[in-house]
Amino acid sequence: MPRLFIMMATFAALLCGLTRAQAGIVVTVDKSAQRLSVVVDGFNHYEWPVSTARWGYRTPNGTYRPERLERKWFSRKYDWSPMPYSIFFDGGYAIHGSYEISHLGRPASHGCIRLHPENAAVLFGLVKERMRDTQIVITGERPEPEARGRERSSGRGDAQSAPRSFEDIFGGANADLARQRWDNRQ
Repeated sequence: MPRLFIMMATFAALLCGLTRAQAGIVVTVDKSAQRLSVVVDGFNHYEWPVSTARWGYRTPNGTYRPERLERKWFSRKYDWSPMPYSIFFDGGYAIHGSYEISHLGRPASHGCIRLHPENAAVLFGLVKERMRDTQIVITGERPEPEARGRERSSGRGDAQSAPRSFEDIFGGANADLARQRWDNRQ
């Protein structure tokens, strides 16, 4: 009988240890795929498209813990752009909602990780409940820029890509503000 008790106690301890090893929230961002996945207590719960840093900016790779959460936040550095449901993980870097949903799935940010606002709200709620048990893992490389089908002539016989409208330069939500500022200068 004591031998059976020892075996049961050992099994219970092993089982408890395995449960603790899988407990928590792991948010993984794959910059190569422009995807974010959420694993809760060892089970896959969500996978969403994201936008990480565009050309000329960077989203840092590494393993992080959430530093602070902000339900409503505005970027002081980038024209007071809204950053709803921000989860800051490395100084000024954050995972947050973005209203530029047409850009999700490709690099478009200044370094933060952008999510659809509804998905950001779900993630924010999960992390808020279990901030100490949350880990953020960022891997991969920025995908190569896509070739644009639209080209314009420079008058020198060569073609240049990337049209330069306000929307292309500043993004949809910021384009109106940029256009207003431009019009005020004229």
